[in-house]
Amino acid sequence: MVVGVDLDMAQVRAFVHAAQELHFGRAAAKLAITQQALSKRIGRLESLLGAQLFARLGHGVALTEAGHGFLEPARRALGAADDAVAAMARQDSPLRVDVWGHLYAPMRTLAHVAGRTEELELGHGRDLPTVLGALLHGDIDAAFGRVHPPLPAELTHRLVRLEPVDAVLSADHPLAAEPALRPGQLRDSVLWAPGALDRLDFLRRFADRFDVRERAVGVNLGLAHFLAEVAAHPRRFSLLPADVPLPDVPGLRSVPLVDPTPLYAWSLLWRTANAHPGLDGLAAACAGEAGRSRWLEYDPARDWLPEQPAHGPDAGTA
Repeated sequence: MVVGVDLDMAQVRAFVHAAQELHFGRAAAKLAITQQALSKRIGRLESLLGAQLFARLGHGVALTEAGHGFLEPARRALGAADDAVAAMARQDSPLRVDVWGHLYAPMRTLAHVAGRTEELELGHGRDLPTVLGALLHGDIDAAFGRVHPPLPAELTHRLVRLEPVDAVLSADHPLAAEPALRPGQLRDSVLWAPGALDRLDFLRRFADRFDVRERAVGVNLGLAHFLAEVAAHPRRFSLLPADVPLPDVPGLRSVPLVDPTPLYAWSLLWRTANAHPGLDGLAAACAGEAGRSRWLEYDPARDWLPEQPAHGPDAGTA
């Protein structure tokens, strides 16, 4: 058993890049070093660990059993080292936060806490997978939107807000005059989505849970265009958080959903090893606003969530 070994992070970085490329030449090019230098670093690492990490092949390399076992711990160690260096560089830098789920306007919620925390640098991610990649690569410090599993083990998320969802439908829809609707009443309507449902977890789960079998998708060209497409077809509907300001779209109705009320869950997401000093302040500001504005109220007898709330100490209360 290898104990008391101090790893050289340059050697670990060489190993991780070579494991990703399975080719010493390409890995060396990515690190801007010579192939000979990369080979020496990996050789020294193998000597230090007392194990061969790569099988050298004519066209490249392959990980040995020991190499496979070392890869994930090596990635974590490299990530922690990078985060430590980045934390020192970021002492006076803004907290970089990306949002996604743009039709549902995540900036509305962040606006409530932006003045109570460190300086924020806000950006836009296309969707959850894109944001996960940015977090894991250290391109951003945190993210805000709807989180659903599975998530990489390196990430942490905290529930911030559970927001009631309304149905939006054409004024010519047979149910448009109702003061409120039960989700099951929409089963014979057509769910309109701004993209493929396999990438829109909340809408897909709603349709599955309440037996909405007819579904149609379009292109996300912004909220006004999306709602105009709903208003133009008498059988279509979609879902929006009740607090989203609606553009002036003729022929559109917004109707509350009850018995149960669907809730859209907003979460703050970050890499566990990230040491940016603004993360604690942002999480605390979100928790404070959630308490003041009762954002985490949830009654399973009255409300519907695709999954049970997690990481929200006040969730589950009436």
